[in-house]
Amino acid sequence: MKEKMEKEEEKIPIEGAIGDELRKGGLSLCTAESCTGGLLSHRITNVSGSSDYYKGGIVAYSNEVKQKILHVAEKTLKEKGAVSAACAREMSSGVRNLLDADIGIATTGIAGPTGGTPDKPVGLVYIALATKEYVYHEKHIFQGDRGENKREAVDAALEMLKASLKRARSSER
Repeated sequence: MKEKMEKEEEKIPIEGAIGDELRKGGLSLCTAESCTGGLLSHRITNVSGSSDYYKGGIVAYSNEVKQKILHVAEKTLKEKGAVSAACAREMSSGVRNLLDADIGIATTGIAGPTGGTPDKPVGLVYIALATKEYVYHEKHIFQGDRGENKREAVDAALEMLKASLKRARSSER
């Protein structure tokens, strides 16, 4: 019986499993995307019924939008840059506050093939997740082309979100 349940879980795409967890917890989600350009929102909204938990998203490609809409500090952008842990963290908190959601998740990075530097190579992506209790971030360096880097960033964001929901559920026990 357990083996059958595990096989069924494997068939559910990660965004579907996340949706189930959000529904069970009565939680809402929103996104702020830079390098992924809306791909994360696309994956989340590919799930039928995602309007039950997904409030919306902001594609903040320019620094101006990051500042004006998501309230990323000008100091952060000048000192750390748009591709930084600090920016991702401020984006995730900013979108969560803006859309009054339980969870905000943000992506910022360099998809490529241009834009990289020795300090910030192509494929560098920061993902941050904000709740009322905490803000957490991860740093990734992907090695693919532009499309692959965007897809891998979205996969990593979804994995991060799934793990966060799993931790939250286990701490409730």
